[in-house]
Order: sequence, then structure tokens, then C-alpha cells
Amino acid sequence: MKYRYNYIVQYQDVDDTRCMRLYTLENHLLNVAGVVADELGFGIQALLPYNYTWIITHLNLEMLYLPTHGDELVVETWIEQNAHMLSVRDFRIYIKVSGSDELRMIGCAKTVWAVLDHTKREIVNVFDDPMFANTVDGEVLKMARAQRLMPIDIENAKEEEDVLMAEEVEHVIQYSDMDYNCHCNSCKYLEWMLNARRMQNNRKPFRLDINYVKELYLNDLMVTKVVEKEGSVQYQQVDANGISCCNARITQIYNLSC
Repeated sequence: MKYRYNYIVQYQDVDDTRCMRLYTLENHLLNVAGVVADELGFGIQALLPYNYTWIITHLNLEMLYLPTHGDELVVETWIEQNAHMLSVRDFRIYIKVSGSDELRMIGCAKTVWAVLDHTKREIVNVFDDPMFANTVDGEVLKMARAQRLMPIDIENAKEEEDVLMAEEVEHVIQYSDMDYNCHCNSCKYLEWMLNARRMQNNRKPFRLDINYVKELYLNDLMVTKVVEKEGSVQYQQVDANGISCCNARITQIYNLSC
């Protein structure tokens, strides 16, 4: 089963290049996933009595370009599979051509989700529950696999000839970073990455690969490590003990692989 949702890009969604902020686009995709889950009966409200909640573990996104203010987005989504304690949800992202009903595909995404036990802070398997019966569409989004994201050593990176920039930026988790699940909101990780170093041109095709590894809570310290090379920016976020919390890479591409 596939579902489509329309959204008109607002002034507050765009940055100083007049393109939609990347973390705002991510937030919109996650909102769409939540709306569909609620409509099908397995959203956060349905899981709450069990003290469970949804969390995202991976996001792979490819865009020909980011939309601008006034563009009408149409997001199509479906569940590819529910297996091995993980749910794979795919997306196609369209823009409605002005003055017509024609849709132009400008991106696609693959997300991986898990259900978290609030009390134990552990992943649980819920997919045998009747609420998930007949919810899998089954279409596999043929998206290129992401390259493995390796840890960043800033000092060594500074010595590499092809490195354009290597820095560390600190951030303390604040009230505005927290979400419904009592931890730092997943889109905030990407926001800090882009604050440290953002793409130079939002009108060129790119790919984002992001892996969420560890929860962060109020007053936790996060350090964003960023290394820029020609055509790519890699990020690693670690806590005060140097333990990895989130890894990501933004890479220039030529065409959508999906």
C-alpha cells in the first residue's frame, strides 16, 4: 500500500539560499511516516500503552535539488519490509509542476525504523502483532547502498592533501533539542552538522547517508567532527566520552540511483 501527502514549502522552511533546509526536509519525511503509522493503527499513540515508541536508525536520501518557497511537494511512501526487529520505509519525493497536475520526481529516500522500549531503552520486536498485518507493500526501492562511514580522526585528516577543511564543533543539548521520546530529536543531529559545514550549492544533485547510533539527553555534550573534501562532507558526532552518536556523509552525485 502506498500513500501520498502534499505539502507547500513555507518561508520558514527555507534558508538564505531560498532552498528548503535539509533537516527540515528530513523532518517532513519523518512526519509523513508518523502520519501514515497513525492512520494504519501502529503509530506512537498505539504503542504508548505498551510504553513503546518509534525511533529512526538510518536515513539514505538522494535529491536532484532542494525545493524552494512555494513549491508543492508530494511525498509518496510505503513499507518495504518488516523483519529482524526493523522496519524499512521508502519514499519518493515529487514537485507538482506549476499550473498542472504533472509530478516531477526530484528525490527518493530509504529509512530504517525500530521500536524502542521506553523503560529498558532497548529495541523490541513487535512485528508479529496483528496491528502490522497486511501493512507491507513489498516494493523494494532500488537505491544504491551507502558506503561504510568510518570514524574521523581530525588531526590525521588535517594532514591529508585532499582535505579542504577539518574541524570540531561543540554543542550542549538544550531544551529546544528535546522531543516526545525524552531524548534529542533526530533532525537536530543533522542541523548541527550543517551548522558546522553545509553544502555549498543546494541546486546540485546530492546524497545524504546518516546513521543514528546512540541517544543523547538534556545537558549532554556533543562534539561534531567534520571533514570536507572535493565533492563530499563527512561528519561524526561523539559524546563527552568520545563514543559515537551519529555518522553521516553528504556526497555530490550526478543522477538518482533510485
